[in-house]
Amino acid sequence: MFKRNNLIAPGAVTLVAALLLSLPSGAASRIKLATGGLFAPFFGAANAAGQLPGAALDALTPRSRLLKKIGSLRSENQRLEVQNLQAAAILQENTQLRAQIGWQKQSPWKLKLAGVILRDPANWWRVVEIDLGSRDGVRENLPVLTRDGLVGRVSSVGYARSQVVLLGDPSCRVSARVANLGRDMGIVTTAGPLDTSLVNLTYLSGDAKLESGEKVVTSGEGGVFPPGISIGQIVDFDQVENGLYAEARVKLSANLGALEQVWVLFP
Repeated sequence: MFKRNNLIAPGAVTLVAALLLSLPSGAASRIKLATGGLFAPFFGAANAAGQLPGAALDALTPRSRLLKKIGSLRSENQRLEVQNLQAAAILQENTQLRAQIGWQKQSPWKLKLAGVILRDPANWWRVVEIDLGSRDGVRENLPVLTRDGLVGRVSSVGYARSQVVLLGDPSCRVSARVANLGRDMGIVTTAGPLDTSLVNLTYLSGDAKLESGEKVVTSGEGGVFPPGISIGQIVDFDQVENGLYAEARVKLSANLGALEQVWVLFP
């Protein structure tokens, strides 16, 4: 029985093949297209199934490798941010130096640039140290200023650094005049610890006629500060001791709380 079936199957295949070969070419082509349409989904599924393992392997990346890559990207991003901050700081410093150098060339005085390296913790706003000393020709009582105005004077000198006492400190008194028609003269002293941007201009003439906003500059008297250095502007004024003399509050031109670089004025 089984042998007979085995003989029938090859015979049927042979008969079908013979019939296909004996058919006209058009009819044979139509039969081939129909047969291919029936089996095409199976061939497509087989090809997709064969490609699936490779695609899945390409799409799936080990979690450890992903985490490592994310960490690397974060590190690179932080490095670039730090470089950007450094570049911005350098650009700002270069801009400030160019402005300072340009101002120095226009200034009539002999100046040397110094960096502020320390503030006295016990007297935060009134004393600073700079990185110039006796090796640089610095000596006591040399004026110290910024391009905005007077800062103070050198109070003590070491070999590589010096101490500067700032305006508003009781030991830093400056002879000053008001830049008005009366050229009123006075002495710059401290205005108290609450507002370090203000100083007092005292011992003005009792009949002085002052106005807010008038400029105050060094008078040149006293032998320490040359004339014409900006100190600040008058805020307000009042009579003292029953009109015996007048006293004014002056807003300083230089920001003493943000000193980074200063100029030492040499004779």
